[in-house]
Amino acid sequence: MDLRLCRMSRALHVLGLDRPPQTAVQAVDAGGTGTTASLLASPGQDRPPQTVVQVVGAGGKGTTAALSAPLGQDRPPQVVVQVVGTNGKGSTATLLAALCAAHGLTCGLYTSPHFLSVRERIRCYQGDIPGAAATPGAPLSDGFFSEADWLDAARAVLAATAPSGDAGRLTYFELLTVMAARLFATRPVDVAVYEAGLGGSHDATTALFRDMTVFTPIGLDHAHILGPALCDIARDKAGAIPDGGLAVTGPQAPEALAALAKRARTAGARLVSVREVLDYDAAAGVVRPLAAAGPVIEAGPVIEAAPLGMPGAFQAENAATALAAFFLLAQKLGIAIRPGAVRRALGQTRLPGRIERLRLPGAAGELLVDCAHNVPALTALGAALAADGISPAAVIFTCLADKDFSGMADIVRRLTTGPIIVPGLVCPGRTRDAADVAHGLGERAEAVPDVAAALTRVRDIPGTVVVCGSMYLLAEVMGMFHAP
Repeated sequence: MDLRLCRMSRALHVLGLDRPPQTAVQAVDAGGTGTTASLLASPGQDRPPQTVVQVVGAGGKGTTAALSAPLGQDRPPQVVVQVVGTNGKGSTATLLAALCAAHGLTCGLYTSPHFLSVRERIRCYQGDIPGAAATPGAPLSDGFFSEADWLDAARAVLAATAPSGDAGRLTYFELLTVMAARLFATRPVDVAVYEAGLGGSHDATTALFRDMTVFTPIGLDHAHILGPALCDIARDKAGAIPDGGLAVTGPQAPEALAALAKRARTAGARLVSVREVLDYDAAAGVVRPLAAAGPVIEAGPVIEAAPLGMPGAFQAENAATALAAFFLLAQKLGIAIRPGAVRRALGQTRLPGRIERLRLPGAAGELLVDCAHNVPALTALGAALAADGISPAAVIFTCLADKDFSGMADIVRRLTTGPIIVPGLVCPGRTRDAADVAHGLGERAEAVPDVAAALTRVRDIPGTVVVCGSMYLLAEVMGMFHAP
C-alpha cells in the first residue's frame, strides 16, 4: 500500500487548495471597543489579515457575520480541523460541526464511511444541526451538497490530476478528500472539519492545511497496516500533528498519550488535553470550563441544562472532546460562547448508525443498530447496553476479514444469551465467510446467506435485536429503512 502524500499534495497544489487563508476576525464587545483576534496561525508563520470580519456581541450574546471572500475568488476555509483516532471520530467531528453551526458559522463536515449515499461524506451546515430533523425511515439528505455540486467538484479534481498519469491517480479516499476541500472552498465555509481515515501520518487529510488536530481515543484497529502494537498505531496517528500546530486530545491509554506528547515536542506543537479545558457531565447536563486552566483558555460560562441527545454513555467522552476543541476555536476567533447554542448542538445532533433504533414492519421486536466494528467499539457498546438495562434477545453480527475477529468473538457472545445470526456480506477483497464466523462464535451462532435472511430469522423474536460488527452490514440493514 502506497501511504505517501505526494498525490494529495500535488492535487491540492494544482487546484490552489494548499495555501492557508489570510483572514482576521474582529470581536467587538458591548462597549464598542474592538480587538482583532488572530486565527490559528499556520505552522511557523504569521498570517496577515486579508479580509476582516466583525463579530459583534452584547452581554455574551453576539452574532457572527458571514466571512467574505475576495471578489471573484474561491476562499479556503478560515479554520481547518482534522479529527484523528480509532473510535469516536465521526461523532466528535459531527458534534464539533454542530457547535460551530449553532454559533452562526458556516461549517463544512467531511466524514466516512457512508451508509446509503456517498454524498453523506461531504456536508455543509449553517445554523442547522446535523441530524436534528432525522427520523427513522427519512431520506439521508442532511446537509448534502447537490448532485451538480458533486459532479462539478469531481470533474475539477479529475481534470487537475489527469496530466499526472497513473502515477498521480488519486485513490477513492484521496479523490473524495480533495473534492471536499474544493467544495468547502467554493461554498465557501468558515470552518471545515475533516475526519481522518485509518491513519495519521499518511492519511489523505494530513496533506491538507490544518489549524487544529483533535484526537479521539486511539486503540487497536488496522493493526496489519499501522501496528502491530498500540504504541505503533499511536505513533502513526500522532504524526498528524503539524509543525508548530495545536492538538487537542481526549482520554488516551498511557502509551498513546506518550506518543502524542513526543510528537508534539518534536513538532514544536501545543498539546492540550480535554481535562485542561473543561469538564462535561452529560448525565447532569453541565459544561464547566476549568478556571484553573489559566493560560490554556479563559474561563467561559458554566452551561447548565445541556444534556446530550446522542444515546450511549460513551458519547459523553466524544462530546467533551468536541466541546474542548470548540472552546479553543471560539477563543481564537473571538466568538462569544452562547449557552443556548451549546445546548442546541448537544441536544439535537444525531448520527445514523449510533445506537439507532429501527422497527421492521410486523416484527415482534425492534432492531438496535450500532457501527461498532472493532474491539474497543464493541466493548463500549456492551457497556452502553448494560448501563441502559438492555439485554438483547438476539444479535446479528459479522465482520470483515481484516478485523480482529478473535478479539471480538468473546464480546459478541456476551452481548446476548440468545441466538447470534451471521449473514453473508458482499465486500470484494475483505469478505469473511459467514460459516467461519458462526463456527468461531460457537453453538448459538448460525450462518445465513444474506442480510435479508438474517432479518427474516429475527422477525418473530420479541425484545431488542442488536445489529453490529461492520458498517457494511449496517448499510445493508439501513437500506431497507431509508429512502436513498
